Amino acid sequence: MVNCGLVSEKNEPVPLKSISVQLQVRDHGVSVSSSLQYVNEEDRALEAVFVFPLPADAAVCHFSARVEEQEIVAELRDKQSARDQYDDAVSSGQQAFLLEESDESSDVFKLSVGCLSPGQNAVINIVYVMELSVQADHALRFCLPAVLNPRYTPSASAAGVPEVSSASVIPYTLSLSVDVRSSDRISRLESSCSLDPLVFLDAHHTHATVSLSAGHRFDKDVELLLYYENTHQPSAVVEAGAATAQSGSLMGDPVLMISLYPEFPADVMSSLASQGEFVFVVDRSGSMDCSMHNGKDAQMRIESARDTLLLLLKSLPMGCYFNIYGFGSHFESFFPQSVVYSEDTMEEALKRVKNMKADMGGTEILQALKHIYSQSCYPDHPRQLFIFTDGEVWNTKEVLDLVKSHVNSHRCFSFGIGEGASTALITGMAREGSGQAQFITGTDRMQPKVMQSLRFALQPAVDNISVDWTVPEGVTVDMLSPPISALFQGQRALIYAQLKGQSSGKTEGAVTVKYRLKDQPVTNQLQFTLKPTEDTGRTIHRLAARCVLRCLELEERAGGADTQALRSRILELSVQAGVSSVHTAFIAVNKHSKQTVTGPLLQRRVPVQQMFGSANSGGRRLMCKMAVPRMAPRSMQMAVPRMAPCSMRKKERAAPMMAFDSAMLCADVMMAESYSAPDPEPAPPADPLLQLVSLQKASGHWELNAALADVFGKTEDELANHRPAQLDGSVWATVLALIWLHTCRSEDQVEWQFVAMKAAAWIRSQKPDGLSQCVCDGNLLLGGHVTEDALGI
Repeated sequence: MVNCGLVSEKNEPVPLKSISVQLQVRDHGVSVSSSLQYVNEEDRALEAVFVFPLPADAAVCHFSARVEEQEIVAELRDKQSARDQYDDAVSSGQQAFLLEESDESSDVFKLSVGCLSPGQNAVINIVYVMELSVQADHALRFCLPAVLNPRYTPSASAAGVPEVSSASVIPYTLSLSVDVRSSDRISRLESSCSLDPLVFLDAHHTHATVSLSAGHRFDKDVELLLYYENTHQPSAVVEAGAATAQSGSLMGDPVLMISLYPEFPADVMSSLASQGEFVFVVDRSGSMDCSMHNGKDAQMRIESARDTLLLLLKSLPMGCYFNIYGFGSHFESFFPQSVVYSEDTMEEALKRVKNMKADMGGTEILQALKHIYSQSCYPDHPRQLFIFTDGEVWNTKEVLDLVKSHVNSHRCFSFGIGEGASTALITGMAREGSGQAQFITGTDRMQPKVMQSLRFALQPAVDNISVDWTVPEGVTVDMLSPPISALFQGQRALIYAQLKGQSSGKTEGAVTVKYRLKDQPVTNQLQFTLKPTEDTGRTIHRLAARCVLRCLELEERAGGADTQALRSRILELSVQAGVSSVHTAFIAVNKHSKQTVTGPLLQRRVPVQQMFGSANSGGRRLMCKMAVPRMAPRSMQMAVPRMAPCSMRKKERAAPMMAFDSAMLCADVMMAESYSAPDPEPAPPADPLLQLVSLQKASGHWELNAALADVFGKTEDELANHRPAQLDGSVWATVLALIWLHTCRSEDQVEWQFVAMKAAAWIRSQKPDGLSQCVCDGNLLLGGHVTEDALGI
């Protein structure tokens, strides 16, 4: 890992010393309280700047500072007004603290700590709430991101404070504790980092605590996976309004959070869709040549993407349409437009996949998406977009607006590769494209997560979705969530609603979700009580407010005559709910700290973990995803500035957030230009599973040959000699392949499930005689015990 940030004149560490995080998990939501301790070790007054990532869907709801023994609680204000107040305070020698969201991406925040006297301590406390995402294995996932990858932008600005390389070890540590309370029994809690043992605090296992092992260096994302015994049960929680808030307002009325898990009829789910247009969009920027993780034998990201495309191409149904795009500083597609999936088109695509490299420079996805959306859709073949990227673009909101504008013509499934992938980009594309987002971090394998999303994509499309409420007389329901545009079997759908009025005495209500699935009407209903739960600290209200704010921000960016009115609504709701937005910022000023500041303030940027990778050839080592000053041309480098006078600092702030948005440039292009190696011959897949999959034909069958025998550890003669006399060689080969999958790779079934379904369908279409004997002979040859029913034939 390489860290980027400003260092002192004596090359000493920046002043952030430690981070302490407390998680309060309540069912499917979490409140996160982070404390950051600063110490000014300079001999002059200092301003520290900390640019850091937060989950894209987090609602920041509290910001305070403790200097010595004095607690200063920040106020939420109009962003420009907060910036002006901060500048005025720091210039006059007062201590001030400013927390603001990036104008370009909702998962990047900037914290400015101003006018710390020499030797002075300050503890910053930030609180945010968020929903826990549900994983394929029913786990609830929380990720505390340590990595902030530089966001690629094609044209640099010279404004702002640059980042330069600091020490190779993050100078601060992380302590983390977790408190879990749930209405469901807690099964276990796992992490990508070392944890102390889980301690249950009650006999029912509904309350537990756990902590990160001592001495953890915050050099990678901290991922927690929480398992309840019945995660996929629909649930409803009512949270009481604040007594101090105005009745009828969002914060003053009760708010309801509904968690739904649609169950589709079994007969509909037994046959997955055979129609569709599948467009795979792969990041081929220089950063994709970085390793998936820091462990031994880790694959390069581009290698993992190639293996995943092999599985996807082999899993597609005959008769569908497909295409593959690669993007970097430019983009290219395998075919001018999507083509019919056949043996010929699949083989042509596979040849190009084998030679696919991370050689396309920077990360510009917008133009590729515009080209895809400009292509006409095929009737009766709904478009399914699969996007693979390490998520480091500068124009996140522009990309999301584009996806949103085409939501009625496609579904978007997005995959964030590696630590530091932008949660705003990955989750945002899936949300706006009515699909699903997945993150591949640490030692995660890409293939299982992608194949789960393919199962969602192959599900029949749900349409005519409606939500109806049954509540007592005197109570009305105001939906706060946007209309549901997509439903998937077993995937959670969250609904926020405001309950207005007073009940006449009844305390029960119901929500009914109706939709059509393959022309069949389906109804899912959930009963709930109107009685509020115990005090949850307004977590649900704040999550609901965040939901409304994001919808208003999207509407504002779309333009129109009411832009000013929308901005006013965003400001009003943000301040009322105490939840940050794109137009507000937290500002805290210690008015009792005024002092005379001699000489200019020093400005220090706190290092945030950055990703890097290497490519070795001829003894050369290349770094990717570094900050500009290390790799940019000299014309783009800037001197490390001292703090400018207040009048100049206000001019610098004229372009909002330019100080860190445009200064975080990815060096993909420079890396591509600085290194040119001969194209090596692509190595065949080492994994026997991928070897087997690569041999399957588009129709679903295998041919009896030496390559197939090699996968089984047999000779071609052994396979031929055991073949039943009446059986065609391809049928025998395909039965053997299915037996091997079920016998030798049963734990990887999520990866080969569609390959096997195609194979079984092909065997059934051949209507061979003597299948029972064939399966017995195959089991005997390969040491299996698989039945015909298990094989699906």
